[in-house]
Amino acid sequence: MHVTYIGHSTVLIQTKKANLIIDPFISGNSHTPLSLDDLPKIDAVLLTHGHGDHILDTQAIAERDGSLVIAIAELATYFSWSGLRVHGMSIGGSYTFPFGKVKLTQAFHGSSITDSEHKQIIYAGMPAGLLLSLEGKTIYHAGDTALFSDMKLIGEQNDLDLAFLPIGDNFTMGPEDALIAAKWLKAKRVVPIHYNTFPVITQDADKFADQLGGHGYVVSPGQTLEL
Repeated sequence: MHVTYIGHSTVLIQTKKANLIIDPFISGNSHTPLSLDDLPKIDAVLLTHGHGDHILDTQAIAERDGSLVIAIAELATYFSWSGLRVHGMSIGGSYTFPFGKVKLTQAFHGSSITDSEHKQIIYAGMPAGLLLSLEGKTIYHAGDTALFSDMKLIGEQNDLDLAFLPIGDNFTMGPEDALIAAKWLKAKRVVPIHYNTFPVITQDADKFADQLGGHGYVVSPGQTLEL
């Protein structure tokens, strides 16, 4: 299995059965060396919440590839109105797709779509994290979230091979809280995300990873891990 960090919170997962992308924010991210044209055919787009820096390229990818959009029910419904194929879920629910199982965990954040033209904020359902069971491996993508104590439970109930945790602070937990989250989750590998894209979330990812010892991995945008 190939897991590529594209930048910000965007992750590409390539298995023997499917190509999955989480929170596609590529065309608006000057910190990634990749473009939409660099992506393989995407079978499913998985979304943690509705903010623009997590859904920006969903429409373009799904229209190009006929991808299934998997998201919290309200956000899935929103994209269905644009003619996309969707599968709506809710927090705590899981579903087994042909490529593997997806479960939505809670996340403490907001979730909305900003309609600047009409000065409206559109409710996009609850924010979520993602637990993916793929080819015998378990991956946790926390989405945008604060630290919360049920991360202990996620760590106890799942043998995590890889966890993606936000460290940017301001909008999500910062490095100090992310270190606690990593301790509770007990993942074999922890990769920091959601940092340095904007000045307000500038962080030292190498310092964070060093504090995790052999479990911390700084993955540059465009770099791939093998699971």
